[in-house]
Amino acid sequence: MKSYFLKNALVVNENSRQHLNILVLDEFISKIYQPDMNPVLPEGCVEIDLTGKFLLPGIIDDQVHFREPGLTLKADLETESRAAVAGGVTAFMDMPNTIPNALTQEILEDKYLIAATKSLANYSFYMGVSNFNAEEALKTNPTTICGIKIFLGASTGNMRVDNIDTLNQVFAQAPTLVAVHCEDEPTIEINLKKAREQYGDEIPTSAHPDIRSHEACYKSSHFAIELARKHGTRLHVLHLSTAQETELFTNKIPLEQKKITAEVCVHHLWFDRSEYDRQGALVKWNPAIKNREDADALMVALLDDRMDVVATDHSPHQWTEKQETYSKAPSGAPFVQHSLVTMFEISLNGKISLEKIVEKMCHNPAILFQIDRRGYIREGYYADLAVLDPQNSWKVTNKNILYKCGWSPVEGQQYRSKVTHTFVNGHLVYCEGKFDETVKGQRLMFNR
Repeated sequence: MKSYFLKNALVVNENSRQHLNILVLDEFISKIYQPDMNPVLPEGCVEIDLTGKFLLPGIIDDQVHFREPGLTLKADLETESRAAVAGGVTAFMDMPNTIPNALTQEILEDKYLIAATKSLANYSFYMGVSNFNAEEALKTNPTTICGIKIFLGASTGNMRVDNIDTLNQVFAQAPTLVAVHCEDEPTIEINLKKAREQYGDEIPTSAHPDIRSHEACYKSSHFAIELARKHGTRLHVLHLSTAQETELFTNKIPLEQKKITAEVCVHHLWFDRSEYDRQGALVKWNPAIKNREDADALMVALLDDRMDVVATDHSPHQWTEKQETYSKAPSGAPFVQHSLVTMFEISLNGKISLEKIVEKMCHNPAILFQIDRRGYIREGYYADLAVLDPQNSWKVTNKNILYKCGWSPVEGQQYRSKVTHTFVNGHLVYCEGKFDETVKGQRLMFNR
């Protein structure tokens, strides 16, 4: 592999900004130098001047749906990992609601085999749970798999688990982190019945946050947390969407000591329910985007450390599917290419610092999942790095959207920053709009 000397970068890492020079050798960050040091570089070392740019650890996205196998008309591991690295995302954790559902260890390992030949980013895949596979899910190896995923509410793929015996068994015996999608299905069914009585077959998409309501989210999150407390489960609650849910979490202990953690997604911070009038089903996610007051409360909880990580829930569907009526249009939208620049846009608007973004999108996923030697810019760590140019304005158009589905809920957005370089395991996979796909990403490993 080539070696690289990254000079004059403003490194944002571990709650600080420093001008540093970084030597990347093979897969790793070999040495970190102060600007006044003039090291002897390896023969053939490529020097890259990053004056005026930020150098960050690569983004670790703990919740994506890259749709392979079985749903590859929507997306696949090659196309979505390309979009990810173009957005500075160097590692992702993919969900089990593919076809077939990842409900056996053999099916799960098949996904890893596919990723090894196709993914430009580093990868891990969750083991899925159904009402009937508890014993199989409990075979999950905590050192090689990111976690066990349970859908407590029905969503894309219909993997809802409501068998209390299965839930008790998995929560009590899980050898690794348990990640949960929390929406209370009986509450949703009542709300949907009311909407049908009011609107008939013409339910507007703007009713989505009333159907998949605050109450449905809070009730399910509260249930999961109480179950985790009963069994001492290492629980991670995905995509919080309401102000009320933030009150269920604590900031009184360090992340390393937390048994119960929480994630917020970029779209729940960026959008609010007024966006349904403009984009309709293009912004239909589960859980639903809700009120501006909820988005503001989620940001407060992110800043005060009740919310631990920021992810995307990247979940693409074909454009034609999203043009269906509310009841038929699937939930989910793509976001990995635009997550970092969107969060930095929020930073430029004065709501969060870049240091905090790095903490929530790089450091904390590594801590929370106990990922081996990633998430920081440290000597001896894998050289997973993203370069962000804060003075490179660009507009999202269908010509620069890299998702296989070809559309984005932020199309038309003018961003004031741009990812210019992405390194994955020391390999410069993305540089100024061009990809080097000769080296693939690696399977994430976990120190558990």
